Amino acid sequence: MHFVDTHTHLYMSDYGDGCDDAVRRAIDAGVTKMILPDVDSSVRESVFSMASRFPGSAFPCLGLHPTEIPENWKEEVDRMMEYRDRKGIVAIGETGMDFHWARDNAAIQEEVFRIQLDLALEMDIPVIVHNREATEHTLNILKDYRGRGLRGVFHAYGGSIETFMELQRLGDWYVGIGGVVTFRKASIAETIREIPLDRILTETDAPWLTPVPFRGTRNESSYIPYIAEKIAMQKGTDMETVAGVTSGNAEKLFGI
Repeated sequence: MHFVDTHTHLYMSDYGDGCDDAVRRAIDAGVTKMILPDVDSSVRESVFSMASRFPGSAFPCLGLHPTEIPENWKEEVDRMMEYRDRKGIVAIGETGMDFHWARDNAAIQEEVFRIQLDLALEMDIPVIVHNREATEHTLNILKDYRGRGLRGVFHAYGGSIETFMELQRLGDWYVGIGGVVTFRKASIAETIREIPLDRILTETDAPWLTPVPFRGTRNESSYIPYIAEKIAMQKGTDMETVAGVTSGNAEKLFGI
């Protein structure tokens, strides 16, 4: 039995000199593959460096996070594009729309998002979508890409079953389920009862969104089994089934 963490930032400074140890703990816990989403140019080399240190276990992505778009955003996009020919990139992201912190730059967020969606199509790789308090706007953008072969995952999915069904009408979309599913009264714990297991990916979003029983501490990819256990409970199945199906989903989507 093995697991895949489809969204982890173990390369970040939160782990200090112990980021490699965190990868090893994950592998020891059965989380044998980890997807490393990019955020911006300040961490990009760390993403690719970690992937090179753990070939076959850590896989790099290329992207610009919507909350990290600077005033000189065109230069930041150019820096991102300089990496597009790097070997081993498995996805574009994380990218998307975030209206939690700011809406005044919505037009710029959308332009940067569309640039990355176009890049994913050009490179024929999936996209990792960050969506926070911008569901309607995000879905309207994706409608323009329907039928063009765009595919990917809605990271940290917390939406309704109705939004999930709309995503299925728009293309080949999975949902990433993380530590929030273990939280008391989390609505996604009920929603996933209705989401087919073959559309679910496991993720941590480490170092954030730590699952119970470790909530309040720094998250790690090694905690994926706790997330899978909760999914199994909600779906009325066993851990082996969740591990097998979700890992297969990740390996298919990301080509790993």
